[in-house]
Amino acid sequence: MSQFIPANAPVTVYAPASMGNVGVGFDLLGAALAPIDGSLLGDTVTVGPAPCGVSLTQLGPWAHKLPQEPQQNIVYRCAEFFLGEAGINQGVSLTLSKNLPVGSGLGSSASSVVAALYGLNEYFGRPYDEQALLGLMGRFEGEISGSVHYDNVAPCYLGGLQLMLDLPGRICEPLPAFDSWYWLVAYPGISLSTAAMRALMPNLYDKGTCIEFGRNLSAFVHACYRQDEALALTVLKDVLAEPYRAEAIPGYQAARRGLSELGMLATGISGSGPTLFSISADLARAEQAKRYLEQHYLTEAGGFAHICRLDMQGTRVLS
Repeated sequence: MSQFIPANAPVTVYAPASMGNVGVGFDLLGAALAPIDGSLLGDTVTVGPAPCGVSLTQLGPWAHKLPQEPQQNIVYRCAEFFLGEAGINQGVSLTLSKNLPVGSGLGSSASSVVAALYGLNEYFGRPYDEQALLGLMGRFEGEISGSVHYDNVAPCYLGGLQLMLDLPGRICEPLPAFDSWYWLVAYPGISLSTAAMRALMPNLYDKGTCIEFGRNLSAFVHACYRQDEALALTVLKDVLAEPYRAEAIPGYQAARRGLSELGMLATGISGSGPTLFSISADLARAEQAKRYLEQHYLTEAGGFAHICRLDMQGTRVLS
């Protein structure tokens, strides 16, 4: 594919934060997030020319948490992976602005991977179509995490609320979301290992739990298409991961109770945590809940809370 000629100018790409699982859909549901104040909650990657090989510059508020050797950074590895897969023998420079905290439950690694691969694909003339590029993103994410999970990559790339199918040519499908919902997310400032949080879950589940999981997820999907908010909220609960992860997230259970007392409609763990999400159809209530979390859940420097809608654009070029 070396015939693809890079653009004349560098390209800067933004990839939004994402919520894996969305409570009810462990590894099968994901949602992209857009703060209602217009701020960008996600990483950006700028792709430009280089004389040869791959060069990487790391910027942003969370760059100090990344490996200092560029070759160990996933964005650098993304470039090597993309160039090798596409058969492109040209130099490329990348600048990563790391705006999402690592180990936050907001799809931090997915944001970097998606921004890098999308930017490289744009810069080199789009050698991959949408589904092929999504498959490439999943493969790379699987290589760094040990297994392929699209529930962060897919919504980060495509936007909205996505249901994972993982079928040939149909990796995911968008679900109709609830336009009235505000998604409040709060990151307390600590990092948790995704691998360690997965290890807390049992290898085997009893039949009743499996049936409950399938019933809740199918009912949630049905409710999305029927736009039945009451049904969606009734079944929006995590029976697979949260019972084993909640105690490992400092302050989560107390915050969940406090949010319920404030009248929030549903609360859960974003991805593997420690970020939590909470839903309200009332902006004033969401703002009250945000203030509560800022006082009671954000415990470390760097913690933050945002009231969001779903980001329906997904990854896009900024300049």
